[in-house]
Amino acid sequence: MQRHLISAADLTRDDAVHVLDTAEEMARVADRPIKKLPTLRGRTVVNLFFEDSTRTRISFEAAEKRLSADVINFSAKGSSVSKGESLKDTAQTLEAMGVDAVVIRHGASGAPYRLANSGWIDAAVINAGDGTHQHPTQALLDAFTMRRRLVGRDAGIGQDLSGRRITIVGDVLHSRVARSNVDLLHTLGAEVTLVAPPTLVPVGVETWPCAVSYDLDSTLAKSDAVMMLRVQRERMNAAFFPTEREYSRRYGLDGDRMARMPEHAIVMHPGPMVRGMEITAEVADSDRCTVVEQVANGVAVRMAVLYLLLGGNEPAVRHTRTTGPTEEK
Repeated sequence: MQRHLISAADLTRDDAVHVLDTAEEMARVADRPIKKLPTLRGRTVVNLFFEDSTRTRISFEAAEKRLSADVINFSAKGSSVSKGESLKDTAQTLEAMGVDAVVIRHGASGAPYRLANSGWIDAAVINAGDGTHQHPTQALLDAFTMRRRLVGRDAGIGQDLSGRRITIVGDVLHSRVARSNVDLLHTLGAEVTLVAPPTLVPVGVETWPCAVSYDLDSTLAKSDAVMMLRVQRERMNAAFFPTEREYSRRYGLDGDRMARMPEHAIVMHPGPMVRGMEITAEVADSDRCTVVEQVANGVAVRMAVLYLLLGGNEPAVRHTRTTGPTEEK
């Protein structure tokens, strides 16, 4: 693993599989009565969030605490940032406190890269989402969920997603999740198809390692996983489609469309879901929808990332033989 995790495109196939395999080990911790490992004891991790977040922030905090790290939560609201303090000054304040890692979410694309390469701080930097650019740990947890569902929990160890066909549907233009997933899934050998209205397809998408379609119905029958994206109205400054009803009719996933998918295919969503817009309640609450699994898997994947960046080379979970059965320490 490299020193920082800024973009899913930075990961090689072996890096990505190593993270997913380590996450399988970390997931076993959740099944124990005491969900703790001493791996990062004495390390300090700061969650530096300049944008609102629920799932990502709580997931990182849970991962850090399960690894026994000291956790500092920073929110831009109510801090000196609201008074005009720059990212540089905030970073230098954290450096003076001796932090070991910074998990940063920022509204400006490129802010985590700037923090990691500026020399302002000597800490590992993990990108928790920057503007419309990247969200690498989301892509990793999505790949982890796909591998478990499509390959198998134990059979998937050491395996990638070669030959799997993934369809990503919705607001690709404003989605850092879509960009990250295209990069990572391509690295893992999957075939990715983006489906969206022409107005929500980014300029230059022809250079991305994926196919593009404007017809959702034509892609469903050959998809192993369909990932629905939220329409990000907070990032829109124009009307990108006529009405919500029209968008839902053309690009929403309902029970009829889900029935056209292969029996083994799954439905994914990075959250938060807008029920009735991009996904109906019938689909969201079905057994084929992995939204809740993705949240649970996010903790294991983020534990793996933190461990690999900060924990050294020793196994995260050590198995020692005693006079009795094997114990995990």
